[in-house]
Amino acid sequence: SCPTPRRLRPPAMSAELRVVQARIREMRQTDVTAVATIEQAAYEFPWSPGIFRDCLLAGYTSLVLEHSGKVIGYGIMSVAAGEAHLLNLALSESARRMGNARRLLEHLMELARLAGADGMYLEVRPSNSRALALYERAGFEPLGRRRGYYRARGGTEDAVVLVHRFRQRR
Repeated sequence: SCPTPRRLRPPAMSAELRVVQARIREMRQTDVTAVATIEQAAYEFPWSPGIFRDCLLAGYTSLVLEHSGKVIGYGIMSVAAGEAHLLNLALSESARRMGNARRLLEHLMELARLAGADGMYLEVRPSNSRALALYERAGFEPLGRRRGYYRARGGTEDAVVLVHRFRQRR
């Protein structure tokens, strides 16, 4: 139900082309170890496996991107009171720069729309230039900053708050 990315790399990158065939499905408790491994590789201050289990128990929209039976990415979102909040999104190193993050993000955005959200909010580190570029290309706009939101070496780092307001369907 998610569109296939429009751009594929040249045939010389055949291993990467296979990753594009990954499927999106609901996260299960049995995925938490793989998800936490991706999280630990992606972030200096990662979520614990317990946080992922809590997200599943809370009923948050929790998805994985799977290729050949292996989890290669995930996204977690809450939807309440007409708003969606993207809580976490990450890919394994081998799944990056092929449109997989965009595909997962667009899938989550569509689920948020279907759930009646007027828009999606998220926080991102200003130092995470790849994520900022992804969100900008997807139509997110800056809303503000949260001072000292993230743990960082030597203290904290602000978060840039972004919003994507969905167009109302008539």
